[in-house]
Amino acid sequence: MNIRDLKYLVSLAEYQHFGKAAEACFVSQPALSMQIQKLEESLGIQLLERTNKSVLLTEEGVTIVEYAQRVLNQVEEIIEFAKSAKDPYSGELKIGIFPTLAPYFLPLIMPTVSKKFPKLKFYLIEEQTQGLIEKLKAGKLHAAFLALPIPEKNIITMKLFDEEFLLAISKKHALARLKIINQSDLNNKNLLLLDEGHCMREQALTFCQKINANETQNFRATSLETLRHMVASGLGMTLMPKLACDNNKNITYIPFHSPKPMRSIAFAWRDTTAKSSLLTEMGEYIKSIL
Repeated sequence: MNIRDLKYLVSLAEYQHFGKAAEACFVSQPALSMQIQKLEESLGIQLLERTNKSVLLTEEGVTIVEYAQRVLNQVEEIIEFAKSAKDPYSGELKIGIFPTLAPYFLPLIMPTVSKKFPKLKFYLIEEQTQGLIEKLKAGKLHAAFLALPIPEKNIITMKLFDEEFLLAISKKHALARLKIINQSDLNNKNLLLLDEGHCMREQALTFCQKINANETQNFRATSLETLRHMVASGLGMTLMPKLACDNNKNITYIPFHSPKPMRSIAFAWRDTTAKSSLLTEMGEYIKSIL
């Protein structure tokens, strides 16, 4: 057994297809298949259920993949530690961020952060929250901007700021005349929400339950910009994070009376990463410039 074989197995578990896994590992399909078979022989257990159409992990295979991923993470940490020992402020830094924050938050901080850490090469990955957490756990990201709470163990979080939600509503709507909105004003009203997978959807649903509002059932958006266009067209109202509020001539953004609906944004990383000191300093710096 060696590190290469573990990489092949983890890739095969991810793609569940020999051809795709081999392509991801930059080897031929027969070579990958042979190494997996040798791994099974050396362990003395069957890891895969092979059919003509798919590859499934056995129960033992699932457990071995979990162990293999931990080993690969530790190997990556060794490599990262060695790099950091030479110069912790150089090299690549892969940071994830979810879609309802990325286009409004990154332009505010990245020009300054890049100047503060000039020898770092930043890779920014936009993905929904669960995907970011999985990539963070798997070592595919060094850190991520996430909304609290984060229930995962072994992930350190540094709270950066609280962001309130405002009511986005067409200027032609009767409520648009209000300077501040009370929660009771939305009693039995329908709100446009994002589709499944967005953490903001869950936050909005929780708020709707508190104020006895409902979700518009015949529409779900994949982005805040889609919601904005729907509101501007007079087709409904929605909650909009303050950073995403713009000067749209057709939309009024109304703040809520206390208690305001909020989300808390944090900087998160694995507690085992060799870049912990760097990420702590970066998080503190981001807090200072917000």
